[in-house]
Amino acid sequence: MNSSLFHRSLTGRRGLLLGAGLGAVLAQVPAWARSGSAHPDHDPFTLGVASGDPQPDNALIWTRLTPPAHWLGQAEAPPLPALTVRWELAHDPAFRHIAASGQTQALPEWGHAVHVQVNGLAPGRHYFYRFMQGDAISPTGRCGTAPAPGAAVPRLRLAFAACQRWEHGHYAAWRSVVQDQPDLVLFLGDYIYEYAQPANAEGLARPQPLRTARTLQDYRDRYALHKSDPLLQAAHAVCNWSVIWDDHEVENDYAADQGVGDPGAFLARRMAAWQAFYENMPLRAGALQRSLQGLQLYRSLRWGSLAQLHLLDGRQYRSLQACRTPGKADSGSVHTDRCPELLDPARSFLGREQEAWLGRQLQADSRHRPEAARWSVVAQTTLFTARRRPSGHQSTDSWDGYPAARQRLSQQIAEAAPHNSVLLGGDIHQNYVCAVPTLADRPPGAGNPELASEFCTTSISSRSGTTQDKVDALRAHNPQVLLARCEERGYSLVDITPTTWRTQLRTVADPLRADSPVTTLAHWVVEHGRPGPVTA
Repeated sequence: MNSSLFHRSLTGRRGLLLGAGLGAVLAQVPAWARSGSAHPDHDPFTLGVASGDPQPDNALIWTRLTPPAHWLGQAEAPPLPALTVRWELAHDPAFRHIAASGQTQALPEWGHAVHVQVNGLAPGRHYFYRFMQGDAISPTGRCGTAPAPGAAVPRLRLAFAACQRWEHGHYAAWRSVVQDQPDLVLFLGDYIYEYAQPANAEGLARPQPLRTARTLQDYRDRYALHKSDPLLQAAHAVCNWSVIWDDHEVENDYAADQGVGDPGAFLARRMAAWQAFYENMPLRAGALQRSLQGLQLYRSLRWGSLAQLHLLDGRQYRSLQACRTPGKADSGSVHTDRCPELLDPARSFLGREQEAWLGRQLQADSRHRPEAARWSVVAQTTLFTARRRPSGHQSTDSWDGYPAARQRLSQQIAEAAPHNSVLLGGDIHQNYVCAVPTLADRPPGAGNPELASEFCTTSISSRSGTTQDKVDALRAHNPQVLLARCEERGYSLVDITPTTWRTQLRTVADPLRADSPVTTLAHWVVEHGRPGPVTA
């Protein structure tokens, strides 16, 4: 991290705390999550702690060290060396009963990130963890192991969210997530945005002199800025997260190895962005592949007999957007009559290997298998349900731009016939609730029964690019869309039991305020064995 941004990040963090009222913000953070280091010479844990991808017998805990200010202030400072980091995982927040402990190295070539897999744990348990470096002690995090495979589980509470552009809004939604005490947070992409700050800063919640991120250091700095937010840190500390990416972690609308401009420069940029993503997320080392030529982010998580969660990667393997010139920006939409490539069945949103993997996972979810989970959840980046426009234009970057691939996934769900299928998405900065028909590109009705339910969440802070009157007109043209709202920021909260799935669309009253209240916009229910959401 360069010196100026490091200091701006800390100043911005203090400014947020003071602007929101230090006591008010800290009151939302559990006492056990506050740092146990009263007056260290240097606090290397300013980016917080996190845990991810819970398994029945192990936990993944994360932190990333920041260098001291005096080191950054040296004009010709040598690279910061590898640092020894100690860690502890305990049964209690006071760390009187230690379950496991050890030490590891925070390496400069990985941005001094630490990813520790703690093995030998009991299933279905909560643990507390912390890191130590020198005389500094990190904030305490709480993680949990997943229930044992096949274990009867009465409830799973999860929050899912996406799209948190820094300057567009404060992170009041994350304060509400902490209060909700979920078992798991699913983050569905656009954790950061690569953009420079807009030339016109009027109306921005927290202007920041950002340049377009292109290098590894640029992306590291952008994550450090976001992670300086105390409300985001508190949400990471309170429970496990499972994360996937979308496009803005690299470049808007990129597709596999295709970006804007020189191909070689884009691949270097993509590699830098992918490395920074790994460094800053609670991901397992097994995600690393081929010396950072790729990260395997698609994976499944099992929650006892209650739920199987499939997390997908919609960027790394996809076909180029239809009728897009390589090296040029995506047009955003095309008319179906003028772009026959749109209907090419060879085009893929997930890539053939990931499609085949997902098909196998969905077959394992089949209701005909005694070990199948009650709920089959597909968590991916954007709205899956078709949105037909009266003009005949189709979005090229969303699933609407890959209709054959969408129908293949619908067919996989239909053939596997899980007990209950639910799709989750983000990306569009709008709340959508949909009844997914079997034939994805036709209206539901006789001969085209409902196949699954979909909840696409709005953004944490990123502004919508449309207006409600346009969204209302689009909804009127698409009977499978049950709710569509573009004006609210927030997240979605889900409570799952063996008999019901309940989604609350949680919205922020004023994204320009860090202390904004959060309320429920709508409450939807899916009943076991009956696809399609209904209002509660």
